[in-house]
Amino acid sequence: MITTLMIIVFVLGYMAIALEHSIKVDKAASALIIGGLAWALYAFTGVDAHHLNEHLAHHLVDIAEILFFLLGAMTIVELIDAHEGFSIITDKITTNKKVALMWILSIITFFFSAALDNLTTAIVMSALLTKLIKDKENLWMFAGIVILSANAGGAWSPIGDITTIMLWIGGQVTASNIITSVFLPSVVCALVPLIYLTFKLKGEVTRPVKLESKEHYTDPTTSFERNLVFYLGVAGLLFVPIFKTVTHLPPYLGILLSLGVLWLVTEILHRSKNHEQKSQLSVIGVMKKIDVPTIFFFLGILLAVAALQSAGQLDIVANFLNKTFNGDIYIINMIIGLLSSIVDNVPLVAGAMGMYEIAPVGDFAVDGKFWEFLAYCAGTGGSVLIIGSAAGVAVMGILKIDFIWYIKNISLLALMGYLAGAATYILMQ
Repeated sequence: MITTLMIIVFVLGYMAIALEHSIKVDKAASALIIGGLAWALYAFTGVDAHHLNEHLAHHLVDIAEILFFLLGAMTIVELIDAHEGFSIITDKITTNKKVALMWILSIITFFFSAALDNLTTAIVMSALLTKLIKDKENLWMFAGIVILSANAGGAWSPIGDITTIMLWIGGQVTASNIITSVFLPSVVCALVPLIYLTFKLKGEVTRPVKLESKEHYTDPTTSFERNLVFYLGVAGLLFVPIFKTVTHLPPYLGILLSLGVLWLVTEILHRSKNHEQKSQLSVIGVMKKIDVPTIFFFLGILLAVAALQSAGQLDIVANFLNKTFNGDIYIINMIIGLLSSIVDNVPLVAGAMGMYEIAPVGDFAVDGKFWEFLAYCAGTGGSVLIIGSAAGVAVMGILKIDFIWYIKNISLLALMGYLAGAATYILMQ
């Protein structure tokens, strides 16, 4: 009875998030309410206090890792932006033609996502888009394409997506194999929506007028400062996967170390300036621009999903899939991928890893077809809804994209790419 009530609370909260613009309630409020209520209801399912707190503490570690990573990445991006560092890229992108711009941004996002990860790339590209596109409709359309490219680019890299990282660390896949087996399906997944839009998009984008504040004229950032902060910031983001590979420590420690170094450098760089000038360009100053509601939204939605996982609801879904489709690994994985657009892909992949043991041979062996296809499906299926992936949630928070708008304009494109990439993987086998 109570577990059913938990699902009802989750569904109602999910609807409130989807309809935030219609009901005029910020999605972060809805997410925090369902996160708190889900755990409060779970406390009445008969679980003893010790196990309840143990479950919560276990999930909180995973959630905190994501939130600290997000906070660190957003601060680095805002610091680069405050120093006008993104002009180094935006000044080189001279075209205003929609189709050409779409292809350039998609290719950058796709490969950036594999080198950094899809979440960091989505945050960086969101900051870039606001410098390149003025009107909201075009800005949102390009942001949607960025989400599709970021998720497709992250799926084939062992460090590109949180679910691929989980499978890599868990020993289900090896780095070299996941690259060779999932790269082509990921390329197809990104290309299909682009090819479709190439025939649909017409005209040019309007660039935003650069309004310089009074402070800019009295104390502009120098070319040296712009270059130093930009390249140091990007190097700091690229350092994270290297740090993780070498130390086997979680990515959030790498991003916090990078932020600490950048913080120190900017403090030294601007130490001779007066307080008013320095505050515009310091980490303390840019932290006022950090989108805290997005952090709270992440916290709420991840807490709610964690409660459902602890209550065993996700395991029930996984077992149901197994029985219904007679263990067909392709159908099960494709459904897990589409489910990951509704429920966070992390617990779904965690559930699949818990359900199926690594076998000595066959589809469930190390680098077996089940694990390879799971990496693709869980990585790209989340694009079908904007809250189905970390990249989508981050872009939604930063650019204030409407959930229903995304369904109308991007979801079908995402589904086309997802199915085409899945078909490519199946044909390759």
